[in-house]
Amino acid sequence: MSLIRALSKELEARSDDSLRALFAARPDLISPTVPDFPALAARASARLSVQRALERLNRPQMQVLETLHLSTNTDTGHSASAAQLRKLISGSSAATVERLLASLQELALVHRAEPPHGVADSAAKHRYYLPVGSLKDVVGIYPAGLGRSYTELVRLQPAFAQRAVQLVTELHRSGVAIHGATTPMEAALALQHWTSSPEALHSILATAPERTTALLARFRNWAMGAVPQAQRKASISAEGSDVGPIDWLLARGLLVPLDAAHVELPHSVGLSLRGGAIIDDFTLSPPVPQLGRTTAALRRNAALSAISETLRLVGELLHAVREQPLATLRSGGVGVREMRRLADLLRIDQQHVGVLLELAALAGLIRLDVDSSCWVQPPQLEWLILPRQEQWLWLVNAWLASERVPSLVGQPISGSRGVPAAHRSASGSTIIALSAEAQRPDAPVVRKRILEILNELTHEAGPADGTAPVLDAAAVLQRAEWAQPRMARRFSSMIRGVLAEAELLGLVGSGALSQLGSALAQDNPDDALAILGEHLPAALNHVLLQADLTAVAPGYLAPELAGKLLLMADAEGQGPATIYRFSANSIKRALDGGYDAAGIMAFLREHSATAVPQPLEYLIEDTASRHGRLRVGAAASFIHSEDEGALQELLSGPKAAGLNLVRIAPTVLVSSAAPRETAQVLRSLGLSPSVDGADEPVVRLRPAPAQPDAQRPVYTAPRTAPAAEEVDAQLAVLRQARPAVGHHGSAVHAGEVGTQLGLEALQRAIRLKQRISMNVVDSMGNANLEIVVPLSVSGGRVRVFDPAKETERVLSIHRIIDIEAAEELRQ
Repeated sequence: MSLIRALSKELEARSDDSLRALFAARPDLISPTVPDFPALAARASARLSVQRALERLNRPQMQVLETLHLSTNTDTGHSASAAQLRKLISGSSAATVERLLASLQELALVHRAEPPHGVADSAAKHRYYLPVGSLKDVVGIYPAGLGRSYTELVRLQPAFAQRAVQLVTELHRSGVAIHGATTPMEAALALQHWTSSPEALHSILATAPERTTALLARFRNWAMGAVPQAQRKASISAEGSDVGPIDWLLARGLLVPLDAAHVELPHSVGLSLRGGAIIDDFTLSPPVPQLGRTTAALRRNAALSAISETLRLVGELLHAVREQPLATLRSGGVGVREMRRLADLLRIDQQHVGVLLELAALAGLIRLDVDSSCWVQPPQLEWLILPRQEQWLWLVNAWLASERVPSLVGQPISGSRGVPAAHRSASGSTIIALSAEAQRPDAPVVRKRILEILNELTHEAGPADGTAPVLDAAAVLQRAEWAQPRMARRFSSMIRGVLAEAELLGLVGSGALSQLGSALAQDNPDDALAILGEHLPAALNHVLLQADLTAVAPGYLAPELAGKLLLMADAEGQGPATIYRFSANSIKRALDGGYDAAGIMAFLREHSATAVPQPLEYLIEDTASRHGRLRVGAAASFIHSEDEGALQELLSGPKAAGLNLVRIAPTVLVSSAAPRETAQVLRSLGLSPSVDGADEPVVRLRPAPAQPDAQRPVYTAPRTAPAAEEVDAQLAVLRQARPAVGHHGSAVHAGEVGTQLGLEALQRAIRLKQRISMNVVDSMGNANLEIVVPLSVSGGRVRVFDPAKETERVLSIHRIIDIEAAEELRQ
């Protein structure tokens, strides 16, 4: 029976509660809604859905599933029971394996099956299982880390097939107890039988050179390894007393060359190395890492300090972008010159600048202006006026939800790790800030899972005398590899960067998960906000003016105050006690920004805890007295009139606001609009202007497109289960559905069900080398019944061999409307 049909019957027999649990664990099964149980079974068997489900399994579940996969054959229907699997999983029990199989059955990754042919009735009391058909494609060619069999390697590696007969012949002649062979397949079977037991392999390795056992231990968890000159000619007859372990293994076929640089440990050899068990490291409990400890006070202080510093630096960054937008490269991202400028302004290294830029961009605090190709600050940015704890939550919510990874800035681009570090920038082989290479679609899921693991490890370690456990990348990765082994590679590539970003945001302090991080790991942002509001010192609104033309900030300043100070003075140093130095150039900058001497003095008196020093007052007055003698501005047209009152009414009226009028003399206004456009607006107001320079081209005044303000990000945890009403609606559809019935009484399916059933039949026939009969529709719409042998299927096409015509051809799968296995097998 088809595996999809068998799974469909099993799903239909389930209770509603069991289906609810399935949909909660695999929400993609009902998105979109499925019409009936065959469609549900087809979707549950689809490769992508199975891959997603496997990413959520822990190590014991994956080990049982992979053992079931290696112990069964879905093509022939050969199933396995928990009692049989227990013998292949060292350290397990039948009850434990049965419980894990039941959990996999609840996830629709395995289903009940008939006992294998020839099993005695007394043994039929056990429950037998088969995995879903697509599992073979999902787990890859090395399930449980074991290699392929000798027969597969002979069939798929032509170079080894040519060498296998000679290799077995040399072994036989040298006195080794191995059967002779005249064909590659016979040689493969001989090698497989020779290495089929731990005792036999131990006897073989008894005469091996030193370090051979240590070398084989490296293949214990993975079958493929890198070996220089793997296809070298290694022969028993040419061996000397100084033969190395690799040559010794290659000469006996215990390692099989795949290409010039890689070898594979065959299945039987790997199995014997593990003592005959597929799994030799089975445990139901996750590993417990050895953790250091830090004091709770140190953790809190480090987290609060990191938050305050990040908020200060982001505020300074926004001021720098507001004063001078960031130019982008043609290829996207911010170049080295802009990064150096920002690094000098913020007094930090370029790596830190890159992370801050990414953080500001993903939070919407800066945006890319498409007209100028520059990163700018949105107008009327709400973030600048929020309380500090809400500023922090804004950044954290954006970070949790973003598909960008700020810590990737400066890292080598995939495929460029071999480029020397000195040449990476020149060759463009490192990720630059605000470029597309920092995008990772799975970042929100990995980021949230890392926080959850940090929280789990923290609670497991427990409080001890006011201390907290220090969690490093190794401890988190060790737990992640046990909890979700299929995602271990993604965790390993991001774990250190995520922890560094979490420390920057105060979610981790002094290496330990802070109370803020714990609250966010449990999806309680309001608790985190309350904790931060209680412990984070309020922003200061005053500075201490010194006689040496400096202002000392005694703590972290309010963003608005810091921004205005940066306009009047140059920041120096780092940390909360920032020094702002006044100079003639900085005062000129403030005067250019719209201040006058009186305004600067009023601002300083308002925000200084000390009197304004006389040297600073003299500097401001002297600089202001020499400022503004010459003024430079931009204008596209001017309006002249002797009626000053009319000009004043025009200047103050809202209807001419689009002209951007500025009075430069009692009888003269200038406008940013072209002469003809200015005249057109004036005529619409009932005036009668005359235009000088009629030959000038007409320029239409176009209002600037409205730019949306930065919206405060609200983080929502990645959806792990569908809504209850969605599940209820799906259950109602499934229970009311009735399969369509054809004229022979067989169920007729279309859409994804028919496609999955067809692919299942094709792939089964390919593996069994079985003839199939199929109806193929030609270009005229006529259906023709053909009997062929499918050879391969990919990309929506199937390559088949026609025995009647002795030809091969390629067919589009969408033209095949019916597939059935022929009774005759290809010999």
